[in-house]
Amino acid sequence: MWDFRTDPDFQDKLDWMETFVREECEPLDLLFPHIGQPYNTENAAARAIVKPLQQQVREQGLWACHLGPELGGQGYGQLKLALMNEIIGRSMWAPTVFGTAAPDTGNAEILAMFGTAEQKSRYLQPLLDGDIVSCFSMTEPQAGADPKEFVCAARRDGDDWVISGEKWFSSNARYASFFIVMAVTDPDASPYRRMSMFIVPAETPGIEIIRNVVVMPDREELDEGTHGYIRYTEVRVPGEAILGGPGQGFEVAQARLGGGRVHHAMRTVGKCRRAFDMMAERVLSRRTQGELLADKQMVQQFIADSWIELAQFRLLVMQTAWIIDNEPHGAARTGIAMCKVAMAKIFGDIIGRAVQIHGSLGVTTELPLYEWWTSVPSLALADGPTEVHKATVAKQVLKGYQPAAGLFPSEHIPTRRDAARARYADILKEHGLV
Repeated sequence: MWDFRTDPDFQDKLDWMETFVREECEPLDLLFPHIGQPYNTENAAARAIVKPLQQQVREQGLWACHLGPELGGQGYGQLKLALMNEIIGRSMWAPTVFGTAAPDTGNAEILAMFGTAEQKSRYLQPLLDGDIVSCFSMTEPQAGADPKEFVCAARRDGDDWVISGEKWFSSNARYASFFIVMAVTDPDASPYRRMSMFIVPAETPGIEIIRNVVVMPDREELDEGTHGYIRYTEVRVPGEAILGGPGQGFEVAQARLGGGRVHHAMRTVGKCRRAFDMMAERVLSRRTQGELLADKQMVQQFIADSWIELAQFRLLVMQTAWIIDNEPHGAARTGIAMCKVAMAKIFGDIIGRAVQIHGSLGVTTELPLYEWWTSVPSLALADGPTEVHKATVAKQVLKGYQPAAGLFPSEHIPTRRDAARARYADILKEHGLV
């Protein structure tokens, strides 16, 4: 059955989160505004503030809720996580405060699924405790996110694996205590069985961060890049460093990427709502040409379009979350891709209108709109380019259709009319209509 109501007890939790994120997490965005700081465990001042906040979250039973109770979470389904994440998405620091910061969430999930007991003790538990951060090192400079084109390889050498090659855009590499690296282990295998996934401690000899890549709106002269361009040169790890088994790299990656994409969408709902709130406040506060902006028809169109688009997108995200919770594995593939495609467009449209409504103030760094707006292209590329997911949607949807049986389309009126006349010929003849 379909039900749009939220359980009253869980709604109490959401109400607590709403207040907590506004009053406790959003101020951190102002004190430590750079996107890399939530991952910088060396920032003593930030950690002194964050640790007590994380403890409050734990006391509310809201810490790392995507993980099961055996890992300190609640094991919530995607629908509950969607309701939580649209609140968490309001603040850059909130994911760290709630134990849901990417890529650590996905890395924790695959360590829980594929890691050994020793790996879980050494890497997973400190990650869950918020004491360390991690890096997911998959994409390559010549291949982007297409695993069929990867060349970074790992070869067997006795009981060890030796990794050599380059990786591009490895998130938070400069702060990470360990890397999860995808490498080709069998170049002659089928495209999705060529690769394996390895856990590599950051201090392992042979790891070189060529540079920390700067993205909009960061500044190169201030060394604000957080995405590592990495060269692995004869990086040696023990045989048990492999996650899953040889050839399971693509499977391991998909185990984390699907959830990551829909969680991005969930948090985007929250950021869009915050931008909309700013827009609504502005149009009711600002006057021009003798009347409020809210009385201008063009402004009313901005408000209406934004509210409608946000409501549609939110329902798509919720429906996808419901499918993940209630249907067999893989059933949400099209929905996840749809969320990914819609996410950047809706975000860009609403943020763009909010900038316009705020006029010159909207394009300054005195409002968060500037940073959000410049992050739109990155959002469209995160976890795979939008165009790839559009192709996925088209292919999946078209599986439910088939070509026309005859010369003309199935909705061809003369053909259908002739069929209807043949079907009811006797009745039509009886009534003199033939």
